[in-house]
Amino acid sequence: MRRSTANIVREYGPFPGVEQVAGVTYDGKDVWFAAGDKLQALDPASGKVLRSLDVAAHAGTAFDGEHLFQLAEDRIQKIDPKTGHVIATIPAPGGGGDSGLTWAEGTLWVGQYRDRKIHQIDPQTGTILRTIESNRFVTGVTWVDGDLWHGTWVGDESDLRRVDPRSGEVLESLELPPGVNISGLESDGRDKFFCGGARSGKIRVVRRPRRDGEG
Repeated sequence: MRRSTANIVREYGPFPGVEQVAGVTYDGKDVWFAAGDKLQALDPASGKVLRSLDVAAHAGTAFDGEHLFQLAEDRIQKIDPKTGHVIATIPAPGGGGDSGLTWAEGTLWVGQYRDRKIHQIDPQTGTILRTIESNRFVTGVTWVDGDLWHGTWVGDESDLRRVDPRSGEVLESLELPPGVNISGLESDGRDKFFCGGARSGKIRVVRRPRRDGEG
């Protein structure tokens, strides 16, 4: 496993009226983050919150190119980002113990915090298709360039981990400073990770290291 210190290149927040940042996702333009009773859209260039949707938003957030998906207690809501309407719901695999959420390969991937697992699920039914085991508490999850990454949080420590999506073997670890925790995770599809900062009320940007052979 390759270990290195996470390179935090920017911080956003804390934001007015937001006690905790949970899930985060990226729609190609704005960063959406879960703030308890709202989903808020952040302009990553200016750092300003542009709009919010009045929906329950307790943990992971995802975007499939058209709709937002949001963990709320024991369910996953499918949301129209234009109107904020919840157009469908499916049961969450952890029954309320769910953490991260991302979209990849036409399916949803859901972190299980204390169960230390990541489930790939059918976005129509919630049926579990595959499960990956971790050896630490799992927070956010994301895919980028065919790589599966997830956040961890144990006590005062967090890191970002690139794992083998078949075996769960940890291939790379980016360690955050003590007390800097990850509650949600999403890639911008290029060289940055957006990381929810839990009760700090912040979103942090961590640079993704280049893989061997990348230009």
